[in-house]
Amino acid sequence: MALTLTESAKLTTDHLQQGVIETFVQESPILDRLPLITFEGSAFAYNEESTLPGVSFRAVNEAYPESTGSVNQRIETLAILGGDSDVDRFIVKTRGNLNEQRAIQTAMKIKAASMHFSDQFFNGDMAVNPKGFDGLGKRLTGRQVIDAKSVGPIANGHEFFDALDRLAASVRGINGSNGALYMNGELIARIRSGFRRLGGGELLMSDIEGKRTIMWNGIPLLDAGQKLDGTDVLPLTAGTGGKETGDIYAVRFGTTEADAAVTGLTNGGIQATDLGEAHDKPVYRTRIEFYCGIAVFGGKGAARLMNVLNG
Repeated sequence: MALTLTESAKLTTDHLQQGVIETFVQESPILDRLPLITFEGSAFAYNEESTLPGVSFRAVNEAYPESTGSVNQRIETLAILGGDSDVDRFIVKTRGNLNEQRAIQTAMKIKAASMHFSDQFFNGDMAVNPKGFDGLGKRLTGRQVIDAKSVGPIANGHEFFDALDRLAASVRGINGSNGALYMNGELIARIRSGFRRLGGGELLMSDIEGKRTIMWNGIPLLDAGQKLDGTDVLPLTAGTGGKETGDIYAVRFGTTEADAAVTGLTNGGIQATDLGEAHDKPVYRTRIEFYCGIAVFGGKGAARLMNVLNG
């Protein structure tokens, strides 16, 4: 079963839990549309096609040559993301209502967790932090990584939009209802400007998940957001001659393994627990936890366009 957090919030009756889920959705350009497969245990095992079996024509009364396909078993483990939010009894007594003070701190904790998940979705590397999970930057290889060779939407409009079309074509079946193009916010502005300069007018806008979004061929262009330290999840870096370049990710979301797309994994979804007054110090404590991970089912669930000129 795969359920987005948006749909999960509609089904949740606990007010604290629902508020937590809704805040996650509002803060994240990924969790507002990423389907989550819920399963028991701490690891999700699945089979990945390696080679297909052979087929052939045969003559009358002739036997087929026997052959079978092969699969590789993949295992995705869950990471534990979360934290405790404490509000001192003194603050509650002197500065306001308990629920208001705790709600503010809980919202800030959720925002931090949401931003960290977005960062790890692209940049996670278990070789750097084995407590997390590998993001798309680590997973995508081969033909799913395309070099834009420093062309940009303004400086090289035709070449850039050809590369953007190639990126979208590398993710089979991507469209506005199941996927998105993620990039730095400055690149989105450049794409709008470059499209106008080529005589295309304004790019279409649409409301997706309650957010006003720019579209390219029906696929939303989304800012991947910022990390906890304020830097961009998908940063612009100095390239040849000091010119800034960045990456664009095309991601198709799926709800099952059969979709051959990118899917979130969880055991229990986002959990919010009111622990009441802590025993070790005079504070009221709320704990947020999200047992989470991602899986890329199939070789064309996502792709990356590298070295896009910011200009």
